[in-house]
Amino acid sequence: MEDHQKIPYISDVGAFRLKPLFISASAVMVVSFNLSFLSERWLRHNGRLAPNTGFQKTASLLSIFFAIVGAVGLIILTIFDTYRHNRVHHVCLGLFIGGYVVSAILVCIEYQRLGVHYRQFRILRLSFWTKLGFIVVEVALAIVFAVYSSTSSHSRRNGRANSAARKRDVAAAVEWSVAFVFTLYVLSYLIDLLPAIQSRNHPPQGLVQMNGGGTISPPENDAEQGQVRGGARVKVIASDIGT
Repeated sequence: MEDHQKIPYISDVGAFRLKPLFISASAVMVVSFNLSFLSERWLRHNGRLAPNTGFQKTASLLSIFFAIVGAVGLIILTIFDTYRHNRVHHVCLGLFIGGYVVSAILVCIEYQRLGVHYRQFRILRLSFWTKLGFIVVEVALAIVFAVYSSTSSHSRRNGRANSAARKRDVAAAVEWSVAFVFTLYVLSYLIDLLPAIQSRNHPPQGLVQMNGGGTISPPENDAEQGQVRGGARVKVIASDIGT
């Protein structure tokens, strides 16, 4: 922290004695979070969640790529703390926020299309609006953070130490808010993975039971889905086929 500053940046807290914990905890968090992206992709491919079409698969894979970019940014910024490597730290902060925001946009696109094709699953629309909310809030916070960080540096160069400290306090508070919102975003993926759970009274989302023992099979491609605009197409597969 600098003179007159009251609220520390997150990296100020993790720049000294807590740095090993700061690095390891951040790495474990983003690796675990990115594994949830891979799990979701595998569960859709395996039929335990509502399957994707070709376009949705592309959006899903790209979201995984940008999530990895964001994870790399977060891990590097914990190593290059703001006290010793201010410029590198802020570049990596932008990489972290940008990577996960782009990833969230792609996930939003995927879930918007899933919600159209599988109207019977309201949880898909809930996931879409949750991720859209994350994008709006996180982008707004990132803009506020960038503005106050930049103007605080300008005030400091012009000798206005008190003004610079107040702006750094605002930027630091916004940084903590970014971290809090990101934590909620991570937890929101529980909503996406829960429908894959199978129990006696709850079949997986990808295998919705129908009367007579059949299952709902999703349209196989975008062309087939286009033929049934206005509702999800269901294909009843008799349970005794092949027996």
